[in-house]
Amino acid sequence: MKVILKKDIANLGKTGEIKTVRDGYGRNFLMPRGLVEAATPGAMKAWKNSEDKRGRRVTAENAGLQELVKKISGITLSFSRPVAEDGAMFGSVAKSDIMKNLAAADIEIHKDMIKLPASIKAVGVFEVDIALKPEIVAKVKITVTAQTK
Repeated sequence: MKVILKKDIANLGKTGEIKTVRDGYGRNFLMPRGLVEAATPGAMKAWKNSEDKRGRRVTAENAGLQELVKKISGITLSFSRPVAEDGAMFGSVAKSDIMKNLAAADIEIHKDMIKLPASIKAVGVFEVDIALKPEIVAKVKITVTAQTK
């Protein structure tokens, strides 16, 4: 089944691309969520006609995201966790902790945007990527210190 992507979909493509997907995936997953539209001749013609308007909207959206990247890059998040005498850290810094601290700074992001392969389980300074879009990535600095008793 041929579909037109209405939104960027990881591992499939970007908005406006025409892709071939399996019938069940397109009908049962993508279409009900409003992510794609069947690539009929009428739909493809309408999609081409609205291309300029979409391009302006995407440009404005990307400019706003670039401002957010500057704001996020200037932030350093600090976390304090208990540490044993041998240096082992009790607890960790997870995506949810990062989200909460960014929300406190009036930056709302989704958990999946934070590119953290595993929770931080060591004391030190780390840089974590936040993918606002696949091509727009911000880096936030995270400092983990030993908690004093």
